[in-house]
Amino acid sequence: MAQADRILEFLQRLTPLTRSCLLTELERLDGCGVEMPGSADILGKLRAEFRKDGSTQNRTNTPSRSFFTPLEPFLLDGAPEHDNSGRIPRGSLAPIWEWIGRDLLPTMTRDFNTQMKELIAAEKHREARQVASAFQTKVVKSLESTLGGSDAAQQIRAKLAAYTASRSAYGDLVKMTCVLRARDALAKFDEQLPKQMSKFDDVMVGKVVGLLNAFRKKHAEAVPFAITLIANRLKVPWQMIRLATKAAPTKKAADVAATPYAVAVSMVLDRIDDNRAALRIALRNNRVLVAKELLADIYDTEYALRVRIDRLEPSEWGVRLRELMDAIAALVEAEVKRFPDEVGHVLGSRRLRSHQSLTGRLTYLAWKGRDAITDGAAFCMKLIA
Repeated sequence: MAQADRILEFLQRLTPLTRSCLLTELERLDGCGVEMPGSADILGKLRAEFRKDGSTQNRTNTPSRSFFTPLEPFLLDGAPEHDNSGRIPRGSLAPIWEWIGRDLLPTMTRDFNTQMKELIAAEKHREARQVASAFQTKVVKSLESTLGGSDAAQQIRAKLAAYTASRSAYGDLVKMTCVLRARDALAKFDEQLPKQMSKFDDVMVGKVVGLLNAFRKKHAEAVPFAITLIANRLKVPWQMIRLATKAAPTKKAADVAATPYAVAVSMVLDRIDDNRAALRIALRNNRVLVAKELLADIYDTEYALRVRIDRLEPSEWGVRLRELMDAIAALVEAEVKRFPDEVGHVLGSRRLRSHQSLTGRLTYLAWKGRDAITDGAAFCMKLIA
């Protein structure tokens, strides 16, 4: 029997739910860059069944997607290998939805699906949003009760394991609960933010921090998600570290870590980690230009962290940054060594890490001299504007 026939026979023995979960899990692993020999045929057959439009992700308007709408600004494609503050992997939604429908609230979920399918088919969008909001509230209340149990975490992890091998699923469920609980406040906060923030200067930082302070008073646990909304509006995402550095009395890492929004620095490190994983996948697939863009962003972010935070190296942030950059250096070195020395490689170019432009030098001097010369940064930024 040919391999394709054996695969088809195997898939036909599975239930539709199992096949759907298998598709989600294979896509999650593929997003991680995990090599799975023979998976292409399985993915092709499963996508033909569950992705009628030919897409590689389930993005059609379904009851589950309507339920997860408040999470959209915080979703990460792919499957990160670490916990992301303020972010939720898209691949975790399907197994969480299966758990809600089969274990947490099976009857309510069945009724919700039936009602939502009718409203979606009739294009009654307003009514559909109202029904989705009501069900979100029911799920949050049930989760708050369920998660409060002494053995809840272990039991829920065991249940989720039936739908995904991802170890982050339980943590993602907790984060989902946080977002749904604060969904109205997060939506209002998002509306109050400037539409675009091409320059995250002192004036803009002050305005955004004022909004963030008001939000934090009532929804402290959702602050990382509010910071994600800010990062989504920034032209240069690593600039979110200014939420922490601006509030610190000095630029020392210990002082920055003591500010209310120190998590912004960790979130920038999360971004480097995600780019590291994406870099590995790009190199594995010989997508050198994509790898170059990722590497340039990584180096720019590393430079910004080292320039804007003093005594970073011995701090927890500094240790994590060093480990990340060592791992990235190993990836680049392995790639460059594939080519003869006389050929060279674009990723081995010193220009990727050089910050010797006029803008780079002035920015460096401005930030390094900020404590000694009050208006130094503003003066230098005028020069490069």
